[in-house]
Order: sequence, then C-alpha cells, then structure tokens
Amino acid sequence: MSLALSTLIYEWRRYLAAVIALAASGMLVLVVQGLMLGIIHSDLAITERSRADIFIMPIKTPSLVNGDPTLPNRIRPQIFQNPHVVEVRSLEESFGAWANHPAPGVKQVQTYVSVWAVDPIPDAVTLPVDFDEATRTALMEPFSIAVDASSVQRLGVKLGDMASINGHAVHVRAILHGYQTLEQPSLVGSRETVRLLGRADSSTTGQTGPLMVRVDNPANIDRVRDQLNAVAHGVYKASTRAEFNQANEDALMSEQIIGVLLVFLTFVSVLIGVGITSQTLRGAILSNIREFASLRALGISMFSLRLIVMELSVWAGVAGVLAAGLITACVAFAASSSGLPIVIRPGAAMVIGSMLMVIAVVSGAMSMGILKHSQPADLLR
Repeated sequence: MSLALSTLIYEWRRYLAAVIALAASGMLVLVVQGLMLGIIHSDLAITERSRADIFIMPIKTPSLVNGDPTLPNRIRPQIFQNPHVVEVRSLEESFGAWANHPAPGVKQVQTYVSVWAVDPIPDAVTLPVDFDEATRTALMEPFSIAVDASSVQRLGVKLGDMASINGHAVHVRAILHGYQTLEQPSLVGSRETVRLLGRADSSTTGQTGPLMVRVDNPANIDRVRDQLNAVAHGVYKASTRAEFNQANEDALMSEQIIGVLLVFLTFVSVLIGVGITSQTLRGAILSNIREFASLRALGISMFSLRLIVMELSVWAGVAGVLAAGLITACVAFAASSSGLPIVIRPGAAMVIGSMLMVIAVVSGAMSMGILKHSQPADLLR
C-alpha cells in the first residue's frame, strides 16, 4: 500500500470534507440532469412506450418538439406498400380548455390540456405497452380519458369524476403512472374520443399526424427504415424507435432554459468542488507538515513530496466518485419511490466522474504550495 493511500485511510477524518464536497458536486449535476431526462421521457412516454418500430416524421421536423409534425395523408398508403410493414397508424393530439366539476363551495379548476389519441385495440401500435387490460377497456367508452397520477390534484379530479374539455363532458376512467408532463397536463383518450373533442378528421383535412409503423420482424427494422427513406423523395424521414427518442431528447435538452440551467449547475458544482477540496487538502497537508519535513530530512526530494500530494488528491477523487455514485443511487431510488422519474445515463455518469477526478487533481495541484513550509530545520524548534 502506498504512503498516500495509507495516509488517506488512517487520517480519513481530515479528508472527509473533500470527499463529501466532490460527492455533493457530482450528485447535484447527475440528479438534476437525470430528473430533467426523466421528466422529458415521461412527457414523451406515449410514443416511447408504444409498440411502434419506426416513426415517420416530416423531413424538416425530426422530433415532436417545436415543429409541425403533420404529414400529407397520402403518405400512409405509400408506407403500406413495403411488404414488411404490418400496421400503420397516426399519432394524433388534441388541445382544449379543461374545467372540472367541483363540489359545492370548492373553486373550479380551469386550465388547458392536451389529449393524446390511442387505439384501444389489443396490441395496437399506438397502445402503450404498460396499459393494462382494464385501462384499455375503459378507454373504449366514448369520452373516457386517462389521467396521470401527478396531474390528478392539479386538475381537481379523481377516478370516476366528470369534467369537460372544450365544452364536452368527459369521464376520468383510468389513472396512469409515469406520464408526467413538462408544461400543461397531458391526458389520454381513444382516437374516437379525441376526434369528438375537436381534432379534425384527416379524411377532410388531407393531413395526418406522425405515422407509427410496426414491421413483421424486429430483425427487419433497419432494412425497412432504409427502404422507406429511399422512396421518401424528401417528403418524410423514417426513424427507428431509438433514433426518434434520441431526436426528441436532444430537441428538449437544447431548449435555452434547460441548457443554461445545466451549464450553471455544472459551473457551481466545479466551484464548490475545487474550493472546498483544495482548502481541505491544504489544511490536511498543513496538519501533517512535520511529517513532510521529516521525509525531506531523510532525503526525499520535493518532487517526490509533490507526487505524494497528487496521489492523495487522486485517491480522494476516487473516494468522491464512489460516494457520488452511492448518494446518487439513494436519491434516485427515493425519487422514484415518490413518483419522480430520474434517468441516469452511464455515459453521463462517466463524464461527471471524470469531471470529479479533474477537480480532485486540480485541487491537489493548488494545495502543493503548502509544502514550502516543510523545512527540516523546523523539526528542531
């Protein structure tokens, strides 16, 4: 065992603040980023949890974020011409004014909502895989809707209550989980219900929403995507589920407020990590200055002492990364248990871990100046 590691283990209390600072810095960035990703994927859960293998979007609108996703209705029969395509349905969304029917003396809730259309048919391409049979059956009733549990209080309703959307009476027949939204509440209804709530019929408008496609064999997904793009003639773009989900995620993460928040949090975390870690290491080295002076009296060079300090900072960084991972896992578990979705990507975790190691090394370099006080002559005082 090296001198630096044995020192860190034996005098762990002196280095604990540095480890905690590093762990807190990493946990802060990971949790906030994971929470944003979790909310994003909950907001887009209606497509991510569908049975679609391929998504057809306009060529200039690769995602559902900040763009017009409508397609000419003539695209649908073109997609069916591929022999591997077994099902094609459009993704439709309606918007409207919501008003609940409160009890006497209770203030009415009025807000705007969006309603996603699904086909309550067994194994339909638009039907999310986590919808149980009771939910599917409930949505078959005209004007029945499903509400996410996070929006129940916000909308002022509970299971079985009646409300209105655009003046049409609707009934809350199912409660969903994991369909939180970033902005206005998002509801789910059958395609017929969404049409009755005011969504124009594609047969009269000539326009349809994004197309969700299922192929006969998962092994053919990439091939069908390439074949569809080859005959698109610049009108649409076919993407696999993974590509479509990534495009939606990138579009939302590039939103100005989200990007600024992540940059700010990263900057603050770096400042906290460097400031506390460097000062902690500096104080720990200063408290052991007589030991360093003894090493110099034994002929150990200043360069070797600096290497010991750098190794100390590296081991402190390793401990900080491990602690950050443990704390983040606990926070993610607690958040998930309370209904908050957190998505921690391995790639992001590796980047944050590398950032913590850089902070530890920089902090160690900043604290090496204290070694100038390790003069052998001080041992005679």
